Amino acid sequence: MQPAATHYERLGGEKSVRELVDRFYDLMDDQDELTELRQLHAKSLKVSREKLFMFLSGWLGGPSLYTDKYGHPRLRARHLPFSIGIEERDQWMQCMQTAMQQMSLDESLQEELLQAFSKTADFMRNRED
Repeated sequence: MQPAATHYERLGGEKSVRELVDRFYDLMDDQDELTELRQLHAKSLKVSREKLFMFLSGWLGGPSLYTDKYGHPRLRARHLPFSIGIEERDQWMQCMQTAMQQMSLDESLQEELLQAFSKTADFMRNRED
């Protein structure tokens, strides 16, 4: 019996993960309604793009690039310096959902990823709204 394909494989591997990350940050950078989310990031998104690519690679079941370079992600702890509430969470999810839609991902894969991203994005909230 073949093991189930990982989300990384189903997405299309390294090239597709990088495309997802680039679309995500391009949307964040270009849309005025995402101002609160964009303001949490540095002027240049180069480092953020690379770190999200590395993190998602392992999180989706591919190579553990982020962990190999930086150790355990400790997502919540790394994001504590930033005020993240419902609006920032929802803007993050809007970017990710739109990026996946632009890539015309398989509907079942997109739904699985949205559920997983939603749980993680909600976990990152550190401010009561």
